[in-house]
Amino acid sequence: MTRTAVLICPGRGTYNKAELGYLHRHHTDKAALFAGFDAQRRDAGQEEVTALDGATRYSVSKYSRGDVASPLIFASALADAQSLAEDIEVVAVTGNSMGWYIALAASGALSAADGFRVVNTMGTLMQKQLIGGQLVYPFAGPDWQDDPARKAELLALAAEINAREGHDLALSIDLGGLLVLAGNEAGLTAIEAAVPVVEERFPMRLANHAAFHTALQAPVAAEGRKRLGAEMFTQPELPLIDGRGQIWWPGATDTRALWDYTLGHQVVEAYDFTRAVQNAAYEFAPDLFIVTGPGTTLGGAVAQSLVLGGWQGMTGKETFKVRQAKTPMLVSMGDDAQRGQATG
Repeated sequence: MTRTAVLICPGRGTYNKAELGYLHRHHTDKAALFAGFDAQRRDAGQEEVTALDGATRYSVSKYSRGDVASPLIFASALADAQSLAEDIEVVAVTGNSMGWYIALAASGALSAADGFRVVNTMGTLMQKQLIGGQLVYPFAGPDWQDDPARKAELLALAAEINAREGHDLALSIDLGGLLVLAGNEAGLTAIEAAVPVVEERFPMRLANHAAFHTALQAPVAAEGRKRLGAEMFTQPELPLIDGRGQIWWPGATDTRALWDYTLGHQVVEAYDFTRAVQNAAYEFAPDLFIVTGPGTTLGGAVAQSLVLGGWQGMTGKETFKVRQAKTPMLVSMGDDAQRGQATG
């Protein structure tokens, strides 16, 4: 019997020490795909993706860089998307932040080669300019209970800090029960000083992350538009859900508008991953939500987004765990214990 699935592609921060060797462990059958990616990297004077993945040593300073992490994550995620079991029917594709670029390729709106070109170009531009930074802070309770008042309070605080002279701070990603805030050093330092420490780890700065999805990235967006033409984009073969929750339908997509969103709004405006997941659930009602690798960190944000949206009557962390244990609906391909549920 066919299982329907929404495919969800991860963004930056998902290829870490545990993921080193991901391509070699899971995708020895995709040498031709990776050879094309390696050729692009060689032509740009950059280290090959397979060499990066095959290294014996991992360092945060190197592997968290945009020009290293982005191509590795793209290769891992797209290879996973091409490895689903035959009984799985993907009914829609979405992604978190950089995962939007992967979703474009997984849906067919970009070829694998052009998708890699977009990711490698934007990751390299981000790293070269490295404008601002990001941090993560929760607003939901420990049982994933929605707290709209606390969320509004945090966003109002960010707006107040942003209004100060020399301070930049704004919402970058609405990520389940978490807010990803981005800004310049003054803005980030101010919010860190203004909020209490939660779970002994938040607010959490993200290494080598720029102020993604804010107006600070306007120079990167402009340069990306110069280097990446609209002719690369084609009609998606699968419905695509973007960072506003909007659906781009096969056969009805204005491909130039898709290019404009990808290298415009998507770069300089907040990314609402929560809404993307919730719209995917209610529009397509899939049997499964499959998060491609690498990494497993995005699964929690997907689960929180579903709970916050009241999907199938779930009201908190415990009700999700009960539902997941009875009939798994969330599969993280980066988790070896769950991977087989998606690959067969």
